[in-house]
This record gives sequence, structure tokens and C-alpha cells, in this order.
Amino acid sequence: MTWAPEESTTTWAPQECTLPMVERPLRAAEFDELFATALRAARPQPTLLRLTLDGSDRVETATRDLVTREAACCSSFDFTLTRTPDHLLQLEIRVPAERTGLIDGIAARATASSGDRSA
Repeated sequence: MTWAPEESTTTWAPQECTLPMVERPLRAAEFDELFATALRAARPQPTLLRLTLDGSDRVETATRDLVTREAACCSSFDFTLTRTPDHLLQLEIRVPAERTGLIDGIAARATASSGDRSA
């Protein structure tokens, strides 16, 4: 599954997502904002996407809030947010092997939103 700006913002949401359809574009916009303003690097693997984000307190607070809400409605995702030794944030997003399309969609969204600053 891939994402393009002209596609629906619900394309990468799994069917079991409990977030109401009307709220999905807003959630997608929150991820876009995070990626556009704070993403330093993305390194996808089949079931893992590792994103390095700006280490500011504002970004940490916003990221923790966003992934907590996303995990509450989409059980396919497993998010881990840690601080790196150089004071950046590392967000790991994992999915089961049968849901790698979800990672593909988020990776494409991160790349598009960050203006290709991803690695």
C-alpha cells in the first residue's frame, strides 16, 4: 500500500481502525505536521519503520500524544518512542508481518511530508 497526496487520507488506515472516518483526515494531518516539522530520517524494514525526530520537548509531547491516540484506535501498530544519546527522538513503528502495507503507507507519507529529507 502506498500513499500519494491526492489519495484519500484513510488509505493507510487498517480496516479494524476504530477512529471514526470523519476524524481520520485530521489524524493524517497531524502525522503530516509531525513529519514536515520534525523528521530527520526514516529507515524502513519490512515490519519496522524507524523515524528520527527533532528532540525538542514540544515534539516529544506531541509525538507521545499522537501515537498514544493512534495505538488506542489501531491495534495493528506498536509504537516505541525513545531518546537517542545525541538528544534526538527515535520513533519505532512496528506492525505484524501481514500488515507491512501500513508501514509502506506511513513511510510514503513521512517522505512526502518531510520534503524528502528522509534517509
